Amino acid sequence: MHRTSELTELLARHGTRGQVAFFLDQRGQSLAGVEERDERIRAALADVAAGIPPDWRRASVERGDLARFVFEPGDVVLVVGQDGLVANAAKYLDAQPVIGIDPLPGRNAGILVPHAPAAGAALAEAAYAGAASVCERAMVQVRTDDGQTLIALNEVMIGQAGHQSARYALSVGGRDERQSSSGVIVGTGTGATGWCRSIARIQAPDLPLPGPTDRALAWFVREPWPSPSTGAELIAGRLDDAALDLRVESDQLVAFGDGMEADRLTLWWGQRVRVTVADRTLRTVIGAAGR
Repeated sequence: MHRTSELTELLARHGTRGQVAFFLDQRGQSLAGVEERDERIRAALADVAAGIPPDWRRASVERGDLARFVFEPGDVVLVVGQDGLVANAAKYLDAQPVIGIDPLPGRNAGILVPHAPAAGAALAEAAYAGAASVCERAMVQVRTDDGQTLIALNEVMIGQAGHQSARYALSVGGRDERQSSSGVIVGTGTGATGWCRSIARIQAPDLPLPGPTDRALAWFVREPWPSPSTGAELIAGRLDDAALDLRVESDQLVAFGDGMEADRLTLWWGQRVRVTVADRTLRTVIGAAGR
């Protein structure tokens, strides 16, 4: 699995390398850096593909096609790209081992893509043989009162599609509050290394964030507005074996996970939503067993 490179996206928009170079130059940037990153990504993809046993069935999936791609139970998934690409794939998987490959060391955090391209083939064979060490990463689930579900690896966001004020009634930890805010974020221990960590630094610096394998979540309310009918007391917390409940009081809200806003649940006035730790985990490959 991979994502379209910056160069490919720029060429799709501007047509030719010359036009891309002119566009970047007008903004004080260089085509050379974009081309260099594109070459490194292509080389990483080629290295990974070359190491896969020739008798294995294989497919290449671009990020934009994830919602239409069907993963088989016995698949081994190699993700070549940034950390967020693993999170993008997570909701479409169910127990398949995931090997994160970093094509641009030094540019990515490497938390979910810790492996070099050269290690991909050996790790894939170990994962296929059941001889890989894996990290069972907790995931977060949204379930509506009419049975719709959404699962994410890092975090889920519930709010207005246009990121305007969302109105709802929040229930968590035995406390209730009607709120108007920019939305509610509920994240996992994996998410606590990304966006949720950034929110916590500002909003709740003393909140103990969960670890990647902990069956616990952290939640945050973005910019709650205190008014005669809404409050701003419930702004952050941790869920250990507990749920966050929300009743929609806007014409329409959405819930989406890991930045995949196009693949979302639409929530209507009066609808109830519950956010919990998911039963499913994401199995990321750490290494071959015994190493």
